[in-house]
Amino acid sequence: MGKSKTKYQKKAREAANNLAEETYGSVPHTFVFHRGQIGKNVGQLVMDMRRVMEPYTAISLKARKKNLLKDYVTVAGPLGVTHFSIFTKTDSGINMRLARLPKGPTLCFRVAKYTLIKDVVSSLKRQRMHDQQFTHHPLLVLNNFGTVGMHIKLMATMFQNMFPSINVHQISLNSIKRCVLIHYDPVSQEVEFRHYSLKVVPVGMSRGVKKLMQEKFPNMSKLEDISELLMKGVNLSESEAEQDGDHNITELPQVYSGRGNMASQQSAVRLTEIGPRMTLQLVKILEGMGDGKVLHHSIVSKTEKELQEILKRKEARLKEKAERKLKQEENIARKKKKLDENKKKSLEGIKRKRQQEGQATDDDEVEDPGKQDEQVAAEESEDEAEYYRQAVGEEPDEDMFPGAKRKHSPGKSPRPFKKRKMSPGKAPPKDKQTFKTSDRRTSDKGKRFGDKKTVEGKSRFIKSEGGKKFAKKGERENRFAGKRTGATGTKTGAGGKKFGAQKGFKGRAAVKRQKAARGKKDFKHKKGRS
Repeated sequence: MGKSKTKYQKKAREAANNLAEETYGSVPHTFVFHRGQIGKNVGQLVMDMRRVMEPYTAISLKARKKNLLKDYVTVAGPLGVTHFSIFTKTDSGINMRLARLPKGPTLCFRVAKYTLIKDVVSSLKRQRMHDQQFTHHPLLVLNNFGTVGMHIKLMATMFQNMFPSINVHQISLNSIKRCVLIHYDPVSQEVEFRHYSLKVVPVGMSRGVKKLMQEKFPNMSKLEDISELLMKGVNLSESEAEQDGDHNITELPQVYSGRGNMASQQSAVRLTEIGPRMTLQLVKILEGMGDGKVLHHSIVSKTEKELQEILKRKEARLKEKAERKLKQEENIARKKKKLDENKKKSLEGIKRKRQQEGQATDDDEVEDPGKQDEQVAAEESEDEAEYYRQAVGEEPDEDMFPGAKRKHSPGKSPRPFKKRKMSPGKAPPKDKQTFKTSDRRTSDKGKRFGDKKTVEGKSRFIKSEGGKKFAKKGERENRFAGKRTGATGTKTGAGGKKFGAQKGFKGRAAVKRQKAARGKKDFKHKKGRS
């Protein structure tokens, strides 16, 4: 188990992290993305440019169709993004726009020619490209940008601000692994973009010594002595030795990574192109972020008078837009005020209505209780008179129900009345509309039958299984006359079910047994008599 860090080590780690965050936040960051439909090759060019701008870029940035330019601008603020590199493709060619956030300017270039990283690397005999090169930002080298011209200076300033600045007295040489070269040709007015990998090797020694200092040791099986390797340099190819001269030999102020690169000694700086490669042509420079006043145009040239007219038209459009916006704000404020007034009136009306309803309720509560009792008594008298009309079928006398009104039109349908509570010994009539005293029939046990047809047969109670028969001898043949009167509600003696129709009659077996019993009885009677 390792030792725990002391508090001094923890403080040093925190201070280093804070310094790294401050340094990382202070350097420029760039978004590289495309807009619109692009091909496969242009998409790969976008990815290659992200490799150039590492580590201060979004290597996995996702650009979708529905994303607008203002979406990127909104996100760029919190993330500390300072520049946009936007690629588009049209029928005429490929374009690249470099924009400074948040207010511009914007430089519009036309990509005349380009070569991808995979094409550049595949053409090299000795490739030199590894991931450690992209852990630090590249070194920017501008060439031939001292030409007189406002657009040339603006281009140089834009390229310089896209990469972190370097302090010569504090920079560590081991952090410089790549180089970006931008060259301007004043004759063709084209900008050449190149990307190189940087390597430093010691000079002033034979090729054999350099071979020994490399990580891969040479094969000396055919040599008799090591002096042959040091003096003659046998078994070495011509490609392993490069022509160094005054153009790339310098004295190192610090120790550089690699064997033999010591401080205060001469070493050669060698560049290996790793791509991408582009040839750019400046088209125009816009004042704002993607729009605004045209500061420079390489194709269209306008006089001062035309520029003044364009400026006046633009000012008129801006003024009209401001007036329209002010008018819209006034309309919104007026509508809101009117809505508040209507809402206030509605609330006042509701409050006034509730107050009126409350006063009416209070007036009803303070009315004379005797008057209310008289009204209830009159209503009860009216109900009793209506009940008498329906039960008896005649108009009651005036002295019988003094509080009720006399009904002058008996043909009209009666008004609904309050149900009257009957005494326990009585049952309410089945049909108050057609019930009459002349139709009232009661049996021995006090039951009433409203239908005359059911009275003719007289109710008889018989058991279905041959039990006791409650009937007279002369009425036995009419005992099951329920075929016609089944619908009136006559019940059987066994189950109490109604005989609704001939198909529903269930006492035929009992009838057969009764007939058989009568036949046996008559046979015995005759036999006895004989």
